[in-house]
Amino acid sequence: MSQTPDVTRTHMDAGLERLRSREYTLEVVDGPDRGKKLTTRERVVRIGQSPECDFELNDGTTSRIHARVEMDPWGHRLIDEDSKNGTFVDELRVRDVYLRQGSTIRIGATTLRYDQGQEQVEIALSKANRFGKMIGQSAAMREIFAVLERVAPTDLTVLVEGESGTGKELIAEALHAHSKRSNGPLVVFDCSAVAQNLIESELFGHVKGAFTGADKTRAGAFERANGGTLFLDELGELPLDLQPKLLRALEKREIRPVGGDKATKIDVRIVAATNRNLAKEVEAGNFRQDLYYRLAVIRIVLPALRRRAEDIPLLVRHFLAELGTSASGQPVQIAYDTIVKLQQHKWPGNIRELRNFVERAAMLATGDRLETKFLLPPAFGDTQTQAEGAAEEARLGAAGAAMAEFDESLPFKDAKARLIDSFERAYWTRLLDRTRGNISAAARIAGIHRKSAEYLLKKLELRGNPDADDGE
Repeated sequence: MSQTPDVTRTHMDAGLERLRSREYTLEVVDGPDRGKKLTTRERVVRIGQSPECDFELNDGTTSRIHARVEMDPWGHRLIDEDSKNGTFVDELRVRDVYLRQGSTIRIGATTLRYDQGQEQVEIALSKANRFGKMIGQSAAMREIFAVLERVAPTDLTVLVEGESGTGKELIAEALHAHSKRSNGPLVVFDCSAVAQNLIESELFGHVKGAFTGADKTRAGAFERANGGTLFLDELGELPLDLQPKLLRALEKREIRPVGGDKATKIDVRIVAATNRNLAKEVEAGNFRQDLYYRLAVIRIVLPALRRRAEDIPLLVRHFLAELGTSASGQPVQIAYDTIVKLQQHKWPGNIRELRNFVERAAMLATGDRLETKFLLPPAFGDTQTQAEGAAEEARLGAAGAAMAEFDESLPFKDAKARLIDSFERAYWTRLLDRTRGNISAAARIAGIHRKSAEYLLKKLELRGNPDADDGE
């Protein structure tokens, strides 16, 4: 397909590659969302039903993540994300194509129009393929590295979003190591690993006698991180009633320990991370908008490994180099066809899962090559194995199947995330069955806001029955 000349071009600076293009607009010209528009300067825009998409559609015939528009040195490239119904540009089915001015894009029952604007866009990509312990040669990662290189020496607050296992904690470590605070402490506080009634004390500290069991004064995470960096992991799990206290600490740069009557000044840089989309959580009423804006001064969204498959060869070779030799004492090699199969896998556990498989395969290798049967996850097994797994799931039921799928070789967070996902799916499936698809009734039974229920159902790709819904 032809394209507008000079849509994008690159310019090399010291340490950076600058990708220059123009903003563009996607407009729904036919379908359930007719009239909806998105004018964007982003390098990547994902389109589909999922709330995680940049351009979210209320079209049941589109896939959860149906397609993406990606800027590269040759133009704006539309890529089908293995959708169920396919992607069509100017009535031709496509998998990967460059858009031209006025192109029409049909996905499911929705037709969009692509129009390029006049405003110039410049996106910086680092020429380095690593930052700290993070590794990647894809444009997605080099774009993140370019931002981190500029932000690290400052005291700006950084919010990192991404699925479990994508390396959010590595960003915190790298930012700290490349900052003027590198000689100070890096304190990690996991909001999901502390009982809710103890979070305030663990964050801000407490004085002796503040509550039963407080037999001595104890410094909290903020005070321990004074002069350094505080990494607030799994921030999306912070209870609503504690969010104003965190906001106050960030704005006033002081804390008051539980049971104390004096405030203490603090000098801390904040890096926060979550596997949730906090903007969506704000919309659903689960996270304070003012706290979100205070944290998202710099917002980094780490792509899932399946979104940057071109990084897999580099990552595998890096893990192999760290491991050194196999059990036989020989350096471990990996064949091209194995790399291709790895790139085709979805990797729900992301980089952590990839590393686990590489380590397992290297330990079990009998020669100097990784053996596919050890490296590949059960999803790569034969049809009979998959059929047996499906039969076992049907026999056990959703909750039992979740426990049957428990993989003790995964890190605790990843194993926990998988079990939670299975539980949520089973819970909401049964509630929708019980309420005949009435989302409002299901939300009332669950004791959450309707918008929160809608968000969860979209995330889980479950649907209610609009005819049965009472619209509350």
